[in-house]
Amino acid sequence: MTTKLDRRLDEVYAIGGGPGANRVGCSAEEDAAHALVAGWMAEAGLEVEVDPDGNLVGRLWGDEQNRPEVWAGSHLDSVPEGGRLDGPLGVLGALEAVERLGRRRRTLAVVAFRDEERGCAGSKARVARGALPGSFLELHHEQGPRLAALDAPLAVVTGIVGYKRAERVVDGRPGHAGTTAMEGRDDALVLAAEEILRIRDVALAIPGSVATVGQITAEPGAANVIPGRVRFTIDARAPDEARLARLLRELGADASGATPPVAFAGPAVDALRGALESRGLPLAELASGAGHDAGVLARAGVDAAMLFVRALNGGVSHSPDEASSPEDVALAVDVLTDALAALADAT
Repeated sequence: MTTKLDRRLDEVYAIGGGPGANRVGCSAEEDAAHALVAGWMAEAGLEVEVDPDGNLVGRLWGDEQNRPEVWAGSHLDSVPEGGRLDGPLGVLGALEAVERLGRRRRTLAVVAFRDEERGCAGSKARVARGALPGSFLELHHEQGPRLAALDAPLAVVTGIVGYKRAERVVDGRPGHAGTTAMEGRDDALVLAAEEILRIRDVALAIPGSVATVGQITAEPGAANVIPGRVRFTIDARAPDEARLARLLRELGADASGATPPVAFAGPAVDALRGALESRGLPLAELASGAGHDAGVLARAGVDAAMLFVRALNGGVSHSPDEASSPEDVALAVDVLTDALAALADAT
């Protein structure tokens, strides 16, 4: 049976046309998704606001409005040709939970942050203004295969990895591709390839760490010229400060400007763990290898937590193949609802 949440996810997914989700941050398509969800918030009896940073907030006022609010949500923008769940599940799952709960002691709010995919612009802007909620829960597709390997439907997220992006330049000597003997070459691309393999091996040796070379440019860039210079990017991530420091050191990357890891701890995490326990579900715990709005808020001192739902199709995300089972999604919304109730009714 198709649920209201399924229908809403489909309607948001259809904005911008296919293949996949196409609601890039700050686009007309993201605007349309915000307008659609704002209408659903109003229909649910929430007081709808667009804050100065463009974030969409729907509040269900509580009996004790002087107390810190309890927020839940995520984002509605997508990468080009993205997945159905990444972002919208967190917003629409939160809306579903708040609709079920109704008025509580503390104010409940559903939020859709702007432009998450290009660096969490909306949540960072709100943090910069000092406009912070008391607690924040974010439901999200796992974007990986670990829960499937554990045979667990859900996981409490322990924190978000720290990361650093850098550029590496490798110099060689350009030459004619036809007249320069192989044994006399100083090919910058070959040297870069050796360095890229070393980068892979460094990350493999540090558990939980990853390093990715995603962009490569060879100069002068002609088919019949030996590359004299190669530039490539490095995206390095690790789940805690010690491993991030080691990873950057062994990669030869400057640690300055790195985004530090953040751990989730506090009442929001406790509420998720309690909800899983009360339903007799396994307590799987995972660190997130991707950045999220919850991490931005946690770094600013907000009591934040995340709940992952098991991914299908090998954990693929940012793709039309992104999926979770309807049963796991329904269970995730149940747990989110329980956790929000615990936070909103806490004395």
